[in-house]
Amino acid sequence: MTHHYMITGTHTGIGKTVASSLLVAALDARYWKPVQSGLEEETDSEFVLRVSGCNSDDIFPERFRLKFPASPHFSSELENITISLDDFHLPDFGGRNWIVEGAGGVMVPLNRKVLQIDWFKKAGLPVIIVASTQLGTINHTLLTVESLKSRQIPIHSIILNGPENKDNRLTIEQFSGISVSGWIPVMNQSPDRQILLDIFNNFFDQTLFKS
Repeated sequence: MTHHYMITGTHTGIGKTVASSLLVAALDARYWKPVQSGLEEETDSEFVLRVSGCNSDDIFPERFRLKFPASPHFSSELENITISLDDFHLPDFGGRNWIVEGAGGVMVPLNRKVLQIDWFKKAGLPVIIVASTQLGTINHTLLTVESLKSRQIPIHSIILNGPENKDNRLTIEQFSGISVSGWIPVMNQSPDRQILLDIFNNFFDQTLFKS
């Protein structure tokens, strides 16, 4: 059985790409970041390739590569590029697991009329939410869950990233009704494939990725 997941976060910089890299390594999955905003530093696709240990063929090319690191609607306008829902077509999964990473959070605009959550609805993939463990995460996570539920978008699970906070985890599960599938603890060094696999084996409920 193959599995395909859409990765989103409660806000930008929350650890979506680290979580995506972990799942690419653990599930032997391919990776796609449809919209990349910001090209001066290492892109998300380049990061996943470097730390997950996957093959370059497992990284599907971005649909949009935007130079300025900002929301896709603004970054694309700076380059006179128009993004629309018709520009996004899921790749041929070809019997492989796939990890698809969104840009920022669910309510990030793709253009002046369409939000990223609209594409999530069109794509129909189960969503994994990456959230912080720290102060403010309960509100941010529950708002993200409510936004997805209001549009009948399936939610697979939540991944928590940061210092361990058992009560935040319990409270998020209690009020959202969504399972926390794993926890990514603070890493004291740059991640690599083995570190990510160790985290998956020690801090994730692997059964949630088998059914």
